Amino acid sequence: MAIGVGGMGGGRGRRGMPAMAEINVTPFVDVALVLLIIFMITAHVMEYGIEIAVPKTKTVESTPKDLPVIGLSKTGDLYLGNETININTLGAEIRRRYPDKDSAFVRADGQVKYDVLAQVLVQLQSVKINPVLVTQPDGGSK
Repeated sequence: MAIGVGGMGGGRGRRGMPAMAEINVTPFVDVALVLLIIFMITAHVMEYGIEIAVPKTKTVESTPKDLPVIGLSKTGDLYLGNETININTLGAEIRRRYPDKDSAFVRADGQVKYDVLAQVLVQLQSVKINPVLVTQPDGGSK
């Protein structure tokens, strides 16, 4: 029994050239770069969508807790999650939406006046919610 190699049946085209064993990666690279660009543009918006520059500290404790997030922008706007909320209804609204939670993250911009932040903390204290202040690590040397 004989096996024919390089004849009409098993080659590439009619000349008998071997089949090409390479994968064209150009379309894959194109798609990967487009996805990377899209991710880079939208990544900073995906966190909460509200622009709050939290203060930097030397040590930051990371926590995997799933707690309600209260945002306080530098203009004094107050948010519960992504929705604006009145400071006078903050405590009652947290208790209504999150009845089993005893803590909440407070993301306050570094330029917020202390008086406004103090008012938020008093509202949380009135309904027995412990505030967890959100900061970001300072990238400087120790």
